[in-house]
Amino acid sequence: SVVAIAFFFLIPSFPEDANWLTEEERRYVKARLQVDQGRSAAERKITIRDIGRVFKDYKVILGGFMYFGMIVPAYGYAFFAPTILATYGYSPIQTQLHSVPPWTCAFAFAMVIATCSDFTKHRFLFTLIPISVAISGFAILISVHHNKHVEYAGLFLVAMGAYSAMPVIVCWFNMNLGGHHRRAVGTAWQVGFGNIGGIIATYAFLSTDAPYYKKGYSICLAFLCLSAASCCVYAVAVISANRKRDKAPTDLNLTEYEKTELGVSFSS
Repeated sequence: SVVAIAFFFLIPSFPEDANWLTEEERRYVKARLQVDQGRSAAERKITIRDIGRVFKDYKVILGGFMYFGMIVPAYGYAFFAPTILATYGYSPIQTQLHSVPPWTCAFAFAMVIATCSDFTKHRFLFTLIPISVAISGFAILISVHHNKHVEYAGLFLVAMGAYSAMPVIVCWFNMNLGGHHRRAVGTAWQVGFGNIGGIIATYAFLSTDAPYYKKGYSICLAFLCLSAASCCVYAVAVISANRKRDKAPTDLNLTEYEKTELGVSFSS
C-alpha cells in the first residue's frame, strides 16, 4: 500500500507530464503509445457519460467475464493447494515442500506461453491452450482418488494452466481498448469485476467435502468453461469489428473524441 501511494505521486499519467524526459523523448513515448492505443485524450477529463458509453460496447463486458472465470480456479488453487496436498498423506513439512514445484512449473509455462504469444502476435489461442491444460488438471483431480502421484500431476496442470491464461487475457483485452478513457474504464471493470471471483473461491473447497472436494473441482471447471466461452465470443466479436471497420468508408465525419475512442485495429 505504501508503494502504491508513492507511485500515485511519482508516476505520470501521460508522457507530457514526465518532467524528467526531454522533449524529444516525450514525443517518442507519445508516438509509441499512439500506435498502441490511438490518441490518448489527455486534454479531456473523463465524465460519467464517457463511462456509460464504454459499457455500451458488449466486448467490454466480455472482458470482465474472461478474467472472472479464471480468478475462481486460480484463487481456489492458491488458497487450498496445501489443504488438498494434505489429503494425500503427506506430513505438514512435506505438504509445504510439495506445494512449491507446481508454482515453479507454472512460472516456466507462463514464460513459454507469453513468449510464443508475443512472437506470433496472437492472443486467442494462447488463452485457450492454458485453459485446456487447467481443465485437464481439474478433470484428473475430480476423477482420480487413489493415486496420489497422478493427483499431484493434476495440481501441476491446474497451476500451469490457470496462471498462464490470466496474463494473456488481461493483455489481450487491454490492447483492444482504444484511447485513455476506454482503457482506464475497461481495465478497472475487468480487474474489479473479475476479482469478485476470489469471494467464490474462498467457499469452493469446504472441509465437509474432504477428501475428494468434488464440489470445489466442479465449481472450478465450470468457471474455466465460462472463461473459455467468453474468450471465444470475444474473439468472434473483435474479428467481426475489424471486418466492419475494413469495409467502412475512410471519412465518416467523426469527431476528434470519436476518433480517439475508435483507437486502432483490434488484436485477436
